[in-house]
Amino acid sequence: MIVLGIDPGVAILGYAFLEKKSSKVIPLEYGVLTTEKDEKEEVRLHLIYNELTALMKKFMPDEMSVESLYFTNNQKTAFQVGQARGVVLLLAAMSNIPIFSYNPNQIKIAVTGYGRAGKKQVQEMVKRILGLEKIPKPDDAADAVAAALCHIYSRKIKVLK
Repeated sequence: MIVLGIDPGVAILGYAFLEKKSSKVIPLEYGVLTTEKDEKEEVRLHLIYNELTALMKKFMPDEMSVESLYFTNNQKTAFQVGQARGVVLLLAAMSNIPIFSYNPNQIKIAVTGYGRAGKKQVQEMVKRILGLEKIPKPDDAADAVAAALCHIYSRKIKVLK
């Protein structure tokens, strides 16, 4: 089973393709899609759509895990991230890929066992779990890996119910 993890954003969108084989989780590819802030919104969203479509055709994910939005202050950022998340959800729906959303605390609990873990703790656990030499960079890529791991671990619980 291949899971696509997404950390939504317009300027930087993190993605991670992880394959679950028996008891192992294998990182296939992770990284970020970036857009220029000087571009029009619709151009940026179209770029995200096109680049993510190409990646999905390459890796053919079975399920998608997307970090849900959580903003307290900056409404403009929340709106932009929501637009990018909408593009991601639309693409998954058009591809008939089941979508699962997890909030930041759920992701932290799944990866570290602690819902208030710091960013560095999550990143270090991502590195350890996947047996990587380095923490995935930039942070958005590591967040996408964590979202995918959260779904892989949560999926076991959902199957048992």
